[in-house]
Amino acid sequence: MSSLPTEARPAGETTLVDVTMPQMGVSVAEGTVVAWAKQIGDRVQADETICEISTDKIDTEVPAPVTGIVAEILVGVDATVDVGVVLARIAAAGAPTPTPPPPPAAAPPPPPAAAPPPPPHDAPVSGAPSGNGAPARRYSPVVQRIAAEHGIDLSGVPGTGRGGRVRKQDVLAFLEAAPEPPLHIESPYRPDPPPAAGSGQLSRMRRQIGAHMKRSLETSAHCTSWIEVDMTHVQAVRARLGVTALSYVGSAVIAALREHPQLNASLEGEHYTQHSDINLGIAVSLGEDGLIVPVIHGAHELSVEGLASRIRDLAGRARARALTSDDVRGGTFTITNPGQYGTIMATPIINQPQVAILDLEAIVKRAVVLTDGEGNDSIAIRSMTILGLSWDHRALDGALAAQFLASVKRALEVGS
Repeated sequence: MSSLPTEARPAGETTLVDVTMPQMGVSVAEGTVVAWAKQIGDRVQADETICEISTDKIDTEVPAPVTGIVAEILVGVDATVDVGVVLARIAAAGAPTPTPPPPPAAAPPPPPAAAPPPPPHDAPVSGAPSGNGAPARRYSPVVQRIAAEHGIDLSGVPGTGRGGRVRKQDVLAFLEAAPEPPLHIESPYRPDPPPAAGSGQLSRMRRQIGAHMKRSLETSAHCTSWIEVDMTHVQAVRARLGVTALSYVGSAVIAALREHPQLNASLEGEHYTQHSDINLGIAVSLGEDGLIVPVIHGAHELSVEGLASRIRDLAGRARARALTSDDVRGGTFTITNPGQYGTIMATPIINQPQVAILDLEAIVKRAVVLTDGEGNDSIAIRSMTILGLSWDHRALDGALAAQFLASVKRALEVGS
């Protein structure tokens, strides 16, 4: 789009650093630039906001990766681009602030503006301008698609996004509130309608999730180990405190990671790093919007009640599309909890570049054999679950994975 003129570029040795559209969850394929906080020629500090973006899951600010001067802005406001696309470039630190050349004494009249190129097929488009001269409303591709499928006039949909922007959730809420939906609508909006006969086309969201999962399977040497855990004591205690079993599992995982720090690690290429802090990722299903993994930073510093509070907060903000970019970064170990829907065993896929992920399955009452201290057996009804650990065989081995699961089991069964 635009960049510093040659005579205004920083002098001396400089490096241009890309600012890219960030990944905000495994099913986020694109984002829209909402506003630029810096313009070409402005100095920006590392981690200072350079622009604001909006996705179907998060409205957030994009921090500058380095200190320097904004040299190029490549994507305009309201443009929607894929994850990884370069938004801007920064001339790295050390360069002086550029001084624009002085204007000529008598500038010639500007040439007539060239017609802008047509937008790509997935670029956001404007609604009709208002009669009072207010700027046209703009909509993301997913919002346009839902509106087109259901014959909705977007000008009548109230927007709850930044600056009144109409979000996917706003359109879905509008649909649900409609007193008489069109006759062809038999159920609320579904992003993945059944394909026509002979068709196998996946939605963009499903393709993005699939690409991430396939990349993880191709990257890590996946193995999965399971262990059965008696959750009877946890169920009784958590009922009194009013918290979920997930918070107790999180606490047990933290204790086990302290005992086996090799699992609180990341592996990128051949570079293996153990982390001192435990930043616990909790996978949150967003239904039609896919999956996102917000992170509890410094989870090792929290009590069970503290973990429960943070899990509720992050899950609530994830579903309200109110997470920040910091909320989904820096995880060192992940827990996923499909058991809340009744499943009893799974093989979770590792959240790259971590080396392991724990799966919490349904807690069900079953008849089990108990052995007392004298070796006598009896049958009792206990609340049981299966924990599954997928681990990267490049970094770990089966014995360590089993020891880790045994540590989690011990922590959860104390008092049983």
